[in-house]
Amino acid sequence: MKTANYLLIVFGLGFTQVFAQAIPGTLNWYNGSGQGMHTEEAYKMLKKKKSQPVVVAVIDSGVDIEHEDLQGKIWINTKEIPGNKIDDDKNGFIDDVHGWNFLGNASGANQENARLEKTRIYARLKDKYDGVDPKTLFDDTEYFMYANAKAEVEGELENFEQYKEGLANGLFDEETKKYIEDQLNYNLNIYYDDRTLIGDNPLDFSDVNYGNSDVEGPDALHGTHVSGIIAAIRGNDKGGDGVAENVKIMSVRTVPNGDEQDKDVALAIRYAVNNGAQVINMSFGKDYSPNQYEVYLAMAYADSMGVLMIHAAGNDAKDVDYEPNFPTAKYDFQEVSFAHLLTIGASTRETGEARVASFSNFGQTTVDVFAPGLEIYNSVPQSAYMNLQGTSMAAPMVAGAAAMLKSYFPNLSMFEIKNILLQTATRYTDFDFPLLSVTGGIINLKEAVKACKKADKAQK
Repeated sequence: MKTANYLLIVFGLGFTQVFAQAIPGTLNWYNGSGQGMHTEEAYKMLKKKKSQPVVVAVIDSGVDIEHEDLQGKIWINTKEIPGNKIDDDKNGFIDDVHGWNFLGNASGANQENARLEKTRIYARLKDKYDGVDPKTLFDDTEYFMYANAKAEVEGELENFEQYKEGLANGLFDEETKKYIEDQLNYNLNIYYDDRTLIGDNPLDFSDVNYGNSDVEGPDALHGTHVSGIIAAIRGNDKGGDGVAENVKIMSVRTVPNGDEQDKDVALAIRYAVNNGAQVINMSFGKDYSPNQYEVYLAMAYADSMGVLMIHAAGNDAKDVDYEPNFPTAKYDFQEVSFAHLLTIGASTRETGEARVASFSNFGQTTVDVFAPGLEIYNSVPQSAYMNLQGTSMAAPMVAGAAAMLKSYFPNLSMFEIKNILLQTATRYTDFDFPLLSVTGGIINLKEAVKACKKADKAQK
């Protein structure tokens, strides 16, 4: 659908993206004052203070590590000798110099497209439950997950089928055409096998020897943009400035054009923690998570190791207190909340009701805080730049903020930094903004730096 200066498309990643040229005066609005995060003012308060590098893992579609605006910002595993096809550091991953790709095989081939999770569920359980009367089942939990998935997939397929004639007649632009074709051929196709190339069993969490070291993959647009928000070189006038200055991006490729596998997510979180990430950005999400306990265990592991996880709230304009976007802040079986997790909604450069991005999910108990996520101009592959939007863009704002604070205040724990980010958020009381998140606020790095200075001084 075309609207004014934008082409709006919802990709299989589950997040809204907008393609456009930079709007004059908005290039770095998210780092400015007003509705931004006051990043520039925060840096002015730190001019005489030295920083230390912080590793941020980006679990995403891949990262263009050769992008001009990310040079010097990519994590290097110094214990690994590049290209020798040996696991030098004995961490179980061969040649993982800049991270790992869980969407590939040992031969170097990479998966690009995948089914949505509901499509996988429908396909996997179709033979088991087609024609079954749920009244005959002792436990109907799995059946109703299947029934819901089936209804949603068939309903969406019917909607997309009506566009076939328009595709044949050339009524759609190339981006819209690709989106429709991807939905029909991959995302909603129960007969498409999206795991043969990789060669593992996605339901067997002990089957972990798969993937390769290609951390960019075939389509790194989303992950490169996320990485640029966190770490793009500041002040070079080539694109939007990264929020964090002294940061290293670890690319963990896990998110295809479609829904990520629970197994890949769990292993990606563990990889990030085990290889030194202090912050993990998770700009992905889905409605179904059949192996959610395994993801929960991985998140609990990161939590126990003091690693801060930043998760995008999702782009369905829904209340995730009642309709979870997985991974979620609180699973049904979970007794204690994660201490090192922040869930982020998307705000805009506007005021009043327009302050909240129209697509952003919200939740008074499960979304912690908002951050800029609309009209975000930053890096995309081949040293190019683009405006994108989504809670996918809001999450790395906070990942960058957390990394920036940790780099200048290394004595503070990620738990302390998380709490400071929440406590210093700019709160708004107009319309129903206080009901949309735990804080009712938007990240404010200037105030966070003030609080970190006080906390750091108190420890000395």
